[in-house]
Amino acid sequence: MPSKQLFVLRHAKSSWEDPGLDDHERPLAPRGRRAVQLLAQHVRDTGIRPDLVLCSSSRRALETLEDLAPGGEVVIEPEFYAASAAEITERLRRVPEGVKSVMVIGHNPALQTLVLRLVGGNLARSSGSYIADVQRKFPTGALATLSFDGAWSELTPGSAELAAYVRPKSLH
Repeated sequence: MPSKQLFVLRHAKSSWEDPGLDDHERPLAPRGRRAVQLLAQHVRDTGIRPDLVLCSSSRRALETLEDLAPGGEVVIEPEFYAASAAEITERLRRVPEGVKSVMVIGHNPALQTLVLRLVGGNLARSSGSYIADVQRKFPTGALATLSFDGAWSELTPGSAELAAYVRPKSLH
């Protein structure tokens, strides 16, 4: 069994009801709330219990976290709001070695790029259909499960395997 797991979750669908609202402050839309309920059931059913959750400070990401309630220590990462995949990877490399599983809750395009980079050359060990799905789209509420051996500090492109990928639409 791989020594580490990384759960990459894009926040659920946000509301555009108030066009004057700052992007950082947009809440979840009703559709997003329903999607998080499906995801929460999936997380419970599959036993996903991250040791650590690193979450963007945006309102929609925080509401996704609150409704998902995955457990574990929660750290709000304001820089994740506008972070690149490389910046998120750098933050993951600083995760303490005793932590076996991390959930990242944030935004695209960084999260889609993060998953594809970390899987990189490990296409043979990852499910090809999952890779194709992530390449095609990483919609709001998408959850990718990556696994890898080694230390967080050694997390590099191609070091992980894409073990699972779900979207709220597939959970109905």
